Amino acid sequence: MTNQTEDGKGNILIVDDTPENLQVLSATLSDRGYKVRGVINGKMAIRAARSGSPDLILLDIKMPEIDGYEVCTQLKAEPKTAEIPVIFISALDEVLDKVTAFKVGGVDYITKPFQIEEVLARIEHQLTIKRLKRQLIDRNTELQQEIIERKKAEEAAAAASLAKSQFVANMSHELRTPLNAILGFTEVMSRDSLLSHENIENLGIINRSGQHLLELINDVLDLSKIEAGIIGLDERSFDLYQLLDTLEEMFQIKAETKNLQLRFSVDVNVPQYIKTDEKKLRVCLINLLANAMKFTKNGGSIWLRARVEGKQPAASEISPNSSSAEQYLILFEVEDTGVGIAAAEIDTLFDAFVQTEAGKQAADGTGLGLTITKKFVEIMGGEIWIDSVLGEGTSLKFNIRVFPAISSEITVATLQRVIGLEPDRPVYRILAVDDNQENRLLLVKILQPIGFEVREAENGLQAVELWESWQPDLIWLDTRMPVMDGFEAVRQIRAKEEQTKPRTVIIALTASTFEERKGEIIAAGCDDFVRKPFKEQILFDKMACYLGARYIYQELPRLEPGALRRYFAMEKPDSFFLPLLAQMPRSWVQELYSAANDVNEELAVQIVDRISESHPTLAEALKDLLVDYRLDRIIDLTQSSLK
Repeated sequence: MTNQTEDGKGNILIVDDTPENLQVLSATLSDRGYKVRGVINGKMAIRAARSGSPDLILLDIKMPEIDGYEVCTQLKAEPKTAEIPVIFISALDEVLDKVTAFKVGGVDYITKPFQIEEVLARIEHQLTIKRLKRQLIDRNTELQQEIIERKKAEEAAAAASLAKSQFVANMSHELRTPLNAILGFTEVMSRDSLLSHENIENLGIINRSGQHLLELINDVLDLSKIEAGIIGLDERSFDLYQLLDTLEEMFQIKAETKNLQLRFSVDVNVPQYIKTDEKKLRVCLINLLANAMKFTKNGGSIWLRARVEGKQPAASEISPNSSSAEQYLILFEVEDTGVGIAAAEIDTLFDAFVQTEAGKQAADGTGLGLTITKKFVEIMGGEIWIDSVLGEGTSLKFNIRVFPAISSEITVATLQRVIGLEPDRPVYRILAVDDNQENRLLLVKILQPIGFEVREAENGLQAVELWESWQPDLIWLDTRMPVMDGFEAVRQIRAKEEQTKPRTVIIALTASTFEERKGEIIAAGCDDFVRKPFKEQILFDKMACYLGARYIYQELPRLEPGALRRYFAMEKPDSFFLPLLAQMPRSWVQELYSAANDVNEELAVQIVDRISESHPTLAEALKDLLVDYRLDRIIDLTQSSLK
């Protein structure tokens, strides 16, 4: 530890067998504020260094008994004195003498006779180095302590994260299990051709409400999976136009009930077939459109726009499986004329569970939609930002990186409903194992009318007993049950199969959405797994795959890729407008420019209406721009025409 204080510059030990040299140096250094101690031989120097821990030693070389080289060697050999800097002061001026001084541990060398200013400068230089070294050591100590504290905090956070994940897994099971029954039974009941129109509508309300509840639950689960780092990019080729058309249909009814104008507009250069994570893109757009709907008052407007921001060579590390040489950067924008967002709330808008004042007043949602949207956009290689004016509206934009695809890569699903098993097929024995009576009954109601023979078990122990006595072809097995859970049941069945029986197909039914459960389920001995809530078609597909079951279908309407593009507006180029505008009276063009520049939409519509009969082609094109609120485009066109 240093002996330097605010009152003194430092403690210096002078070692010289000539008393006159000691006196001169001691007096000079003392006058300059140093605390000085002098000794006349090597032994005394070593004792003084051990007891006093000076900040610096001025050491003569030629002394009786022990010379300066030996003194320095001994000091450097002891941990207590090894770090004390030693400056040799000697009349020896040969190069070999100086080299020896540095070899034994000296930090500097002053030749006698010396100038006192030189000695002072060299002393201060070494003391400065020592001070800085001490500060560095202290800072390193602090950093090490910070690292220890941070590690403790990380361990505590990891423990909290694990506890949260376990809680979310439990809640997932408890919430999704009854939802499985609610949604499943609405599908079963919708098959009844004798239902009245009113009851069909009631079933639709129940199903939509259940789906909405499921979406809220999935928001929480998605955030947990994002935080756990177990959500990745699932790139597949799909029809972007069809996705957007489906979304427009989804939101159009709600828009009409609120008297909102909903407009989708896609630039002509946006590719129809793209490759990215369709599910994540769909979630992002649904979240933004739902927010716009929620916060836009009756009579307002909502736009969804898409355009290509640019192209660039594909980076192989982004999508190593893509055959395309380039990727597109597509920008999506959802704009509304809603209540807007206060500037003070924008910075926290994407934080989890944070809602704006308008959101709190609406009392709807979890406060996770925008958080998940931002995370998904980042996973898809893009970014998201917002512009909003309180009381006027909001514009949320995000871009994502996509690869172009071709229509042949798109799988077209034929919509069918299973209504029975093909004739001359074996009778398949199906065991439904679930501690929840409603979920067992749902499986019975789905499978028995099709022609499967179904029995039930409410825990793993009953499942093992029924497996031994009845020998089912396939077991639908819940994983979490009392008495004996599904994991233990499948382990016991597999162990018994090794001795006497053929292998039974076992498919787990789980309410967990976490991917790590998949490995646990397969490792236990299951052939596959299905998550709750499930669609009945998934059950039929799995049994066709594992049992070879073949079905009679009722054909439902089929949707080809790109078949629907009602929203898609081809924006006409300048070369279309300018020749037509040139045929118009200059005064009329000036009126249209002034109306657009003043953002007077009603007046602009009236001006365009005046030419509908005489110039219908131009009028129709200008009306399309007005419907899309493209006053900026009208300003540019009329300005160009007036030049």
